[in-house]
Amino acid sequence: MLRGAGAAGQDRRLRRTGPPGCGGRRAPRGAATLGPMGTQVIGAGPPRLAATRYVTALREGGSLPALVEAEDDGLYVVKMRGAGQGPRALVAELIVGELARAAGLPVPDLALIDLDADLGRAEPDPEIQDLLRASAGLNLGMDLLPGALAYDPAARQEVAPELAADVVWLDALVTNVDRTAANPNLLVWHGRPWLIDHGAALFRHHQDWSLEGAAARPFPAIAEHVLLPVAGAIDAADARLAPRLSPDVVGRIVDLVPAEWLEDEPGVAPQERRRAYRDHLTARLAAPRAFAQEAEDARRRAA
Repeated sequence: MLRGAGAAGQDRRLRRTGPPGCGGRRAPRGAATLGPMGTQVIGAGPPRLAATRYVTALREGGSLPALVEAEDDGLYVVKMRGAGQGPRALVAELIVGELARAAGLPVPDLALIDLDADLGRAEPDPEIQDLLRASAGLNLGMDLLPGALAYDPAARQEVAPELAADVVWLDALVTNVDRTAANPNLLVWHGRPWLIDHGAALFRHHQDWSLEGAAARPFPAIAEHVLLPVAGAIDAADARLAPRLSPDVVGRIVDLVPAEWLEDEPGVAPQERRRAYRDHLTARLAAPRAFAQEAEDARRRAA
């Protein structure tokens, strides 16, 4: 994750080695806590922070995220609303990241980052200057994991079968097309895989904001999942994780999406957009969950 960070690699804040959120600033949010009947209790959600220093662009992703320091002295990889996929990619990042956290999966802390249009005025690349100006306002930041390495399936890095199954289950739920061998979107940090980059999930909302009928559609792309060959039984993951994502939990997570990210559909109010996401996810999570069986069938074929 630090490749391309330039002089920031020498910054004192990049030397922290503990879990996300450590190093003298806010405490990590961590996974949601268990409530009655094993459901998850969602807290206040990601903090809203002002960006105080633009560090550099990270050119390894198609969305050209930026490394930014915020008012809590933390460094964040910021996905910007002015990038090609627009604010819907940020909606997917936030919803899926918080669903993963509620399910107990390892995801870096998220934050809502306010960018000033002039923050990156020293950036020499005019394309990135334009992107920063187009992204003035609220964007999504992911806590930097210093020293983390990209997961490489060819290196035979060990992932526990149960965890691999949980990740496959989550990605099947949210129709995430972007966790493949070509682009795993997993980091290994302190010997543990962390899930990142969920902007390509919920991809059907780019075609139809209402997601009408999308909940029942198959997701054959799950057969290309990078962790499918090492995953344990997906039906066991379904039994573990589905109870943690109750309709109440899903609703609380969807309500975390800022209204200004939901204003790109003329004539449709943010509350209608939130209802569409909530109804879609609740329908996919209703038993029997066809997406879980589809993923299990794909796992057995790959075995």
